[in-house]
Amino acid sequence: MQYPTIGIDTAKDVFHIVVADPAGRPVKKVKLKRNKLAAFMANQPVSMVFLESCAGSHHWARAFTGFGHRVEQIAPQFVKRYRNGDKNDFNDGQACIEAGLRPTVRSVGTKSVEQQELQSLQRARTLVLGQRNAVGNQLRAMLAEFGVVVARSIGALRRRIPEVLEDAENELTDGMRRLVAEEFERWRGLAERVEVLRGRIERGSRTDAKMKRLQKELEGVGPLSAAALWTAVADPKAFAQGRQFAAFVGLVPRQHTTGDRPRLLGIRKGGQNELRALLIHGARAAIRHLGDKTDPKSLWLRALVERRGKNRAAVALANKNARQAWAILCQAA
Repeated sequence: MQYPTIGIDTAKDVFHIVVADPAGRPVKKVKLKRNKLAAFMANQPVSMVFLESCAGSHHWARAFTGFGHRVEQIAPQFVKRYRNGDKNDFNDGQACIEAGLRPTVRSVGTKSVEQQELQSLQRARTLVLGQRNAVGNQLRAMLAEFGVVVARSIGALRRRIPEVLEDAENELTDGMRRLVAEEFERWRGLAERVEVLRGRIERGSRTDAKMKRLQKELEGVGPLSAAALWTAVADPKAFAQGRQFAAFVGLVPRQHTTGDRPRLLGIRKGGQNELRALLIHGARAAIRHLGDKTDPKSLWLRALVERRGKNRAAVALANKNARQAWAILCQAA
């Protein structure tokens, strides 16, 4: 059965809607305020609805699915390729339809509210973590100007700053001591906030069966990595195989092939940056604690470290973990 198609250029307040026939030919164009969008979509016949994946699109996808529509979200980079003419809101809505009707354009799954809640915790932790590191680096830089050097570790900063403030022999003036004390207090507040958010993520990871299994079966995958894996995709079965999921994360080499001569380069810098970093850091921790383990995976990892070095081995283990995580998530879906 062929359904009418609807392309929506999502926004904060004003939505531009293109209603088209099953082939994608525009029938009418509508501009609506946010408070009228739900009622409009509820009165439409069952349709294929294409949204540009952006802030708020998961909310609307869940709402439109509740009205009986079939909803697909299209990544912005794909929408841009199919825009005709200058950029305006109606052209963006038509581009959503054009991209969504293409069989080779992958859609973005709709995440549940639980996934979005956990993902929001992760984003908040990442933001506060960056702020904590920035304030810590600023403290080190300011003190270095007065001949006081603090090591680049969280523990050293926590121990050293009170000692510096109490030391009457250094060059710090009264005003500078007051500034350092204020910035150190701000740094401590951010550090405490990081731990609070981390604890909330870990509690969520311990109560979900899928995330508990990820931590149990994968080397170097802890609560943060398990949570990031679960929230990365709405439907893991959208990937045909584990290699596609690893490529989505950014853990496969870039390829430059011409004349049937394949050439593999370094791993991608795109993809899911935070998830990739967590998997690689976890893999490095697994390598550090490899010890004298004799299970097949440890033997493979030890041989890989000896043959290719720790950095490449860490990426290889992260890639393997991503593939196995995809299989676990598919089984649980």
